[in-house]
Amino acid sequence: MALIISVSGIRGIVGEELSPQVACDFGCAFGTYLAGAPVVLGRDTRPSGSMLRSALVGGLAGCGCRVFDLGVVSTPGVALMVRRLEAAGGVVLTASHNPQAWNGIKFLSGDGWAFPPEQAGGIRQIFETKAFALTDAVHAGQATHQSGTHEHHVEAVLAGIDADRIRAQRFRVVLDSINGAGGAGGAMLLVQLGCEVVHVNAEPTGLFAHEAEPTAENLTSLCEAVRQHGAHIGLAQDPDADRLALVDEKGGYIGEEYTLALAARHVLSSRPGPCAANLSTSRMIDEVARSAGDCKVYRTPVGEAHVARAVIENQCVIGGEGNGGVIDPRVVPVRDSFAAIGLVLDLLAASGKTLSQLVDEIPRFAMIKQKFPCDSERIADVLDEVRRAYADEPLNDADGIRIDWPEGWVHVRGSNTEPIMRIIAEAADASAAETLAGRVRKIADRVLGH
Repeated sequence: MALIISVSGIRGIVGEELSPQVACDFGCAFGTYLAGAPVVLGRDTRPSGSMLRSALVGGLAGCGCRVFDLGVVSTPGVALMVRRLEAAGGVVLTASHNPQAWNGIKFLSGDGWAFPPEQAGGIRQIFETKAFALTDAVHAGQATHQSGTHEHHVEAVLAGIDADRIRAQRFRVVLDSINGAGGAGGAMLLVQLGCEVVHVNAEPTGLFAHEAEPTAENLTSLCEAVRQHGAHIGLAQDPDADRLALVDEKGGYIGEEYTLALAARHVLSSRPGPCAANLSTSRMIDEVARSAGDCKVYRTPVGEAHVARAVIENQCVIGGEGNGGVIDPRVVPVRDSFAAIGLVLDLLAASGKTLSQLVDEIPRFAMIKQKFPCDSERIADVLDEVRRAYADEPLNDADGIRIDWPEGWVHVRGSNTEPIMRIIAEAADASAAETLAGRVRKIADRVLGH
């Protein structure tokens, strides 16, 4: 399997595609791209992170960069500190929701958001050509530890919500941090909001207590903990704490798609304005925006960088993706589980309703998500065949292919982070969504010989 290099960063299996040499070379490439300017560095809790951090710092320092080492912090925390420290860029060592064997490197611009594709391509070109601007012994960069990331992050979230209103409710919350980077800061935020916190999988070991992606099948223990403790809500972070899934007061998995819809509902209730979401995100965001006064929703290709760009260029008040990633530009221009936690709890406090009641008020659609192995060189073959099969239907090929029918839609695309293809379908009910997805899956299976 080759190293995966995309607009979302670099990911690979540690000891195979992703080695200390690769990390050092990417450090050299990014240091060269930034002409030796200061860089902020953070990592999630994966055990391989310490080793890769040393190699990456060596590359950055070798090109003259001063490195502000934040230690183990969330991805949005790194984005926040890039701005606070006025650095030229940021680096996060994380493989997000990928399995334990993986790790990755994600680059952030001086604005704290993921690089647009053309700039990410420039970093990749330097890496591939090894055109590194190495400095001499006198001008090599230095790495210094920088504390306070969690405190600054929590402060920024609190500034955008009614903290006193939330404190008055004394919510009981179960937080599952999956032994990742969001545990310390997430618990700090909840305590400052006056919540009674039941923190599970809090130890920052990087040895994940369950599969890393916050899906229904991976969060059965969180659902049980909410019921056991009589909590008002369950919150599930992913390993680098940029995504958030929800469990209601009954212990029912609400899921990631509702995170953005609920956060947007709260923001738009007081600050109507444009929103941004990717092509694979549920039409719930469109319904919420319509109810708030026909607010504009900008649709983008999948990938945080695309959504962040739309948020910034269109001065959106809220943005995100259906994977539980909420972007509140007042905090940081990247997906942020901390911001999502604050907005959802503020919605609960302002409405006086339970989470299940709020969910029931949003038009309900059934969405299914499928994925299957597909080597990167075969993705185009699948998409070409889908395009031919549905040439007479309304198509959007800004990212893979999305097909819209009156009864629903299907989006098929290659993953930016794994050697797989994804099919996402949404319709009025699960059976209809399965039928729509099945049409496209048959084509893919035929092309791949499955």
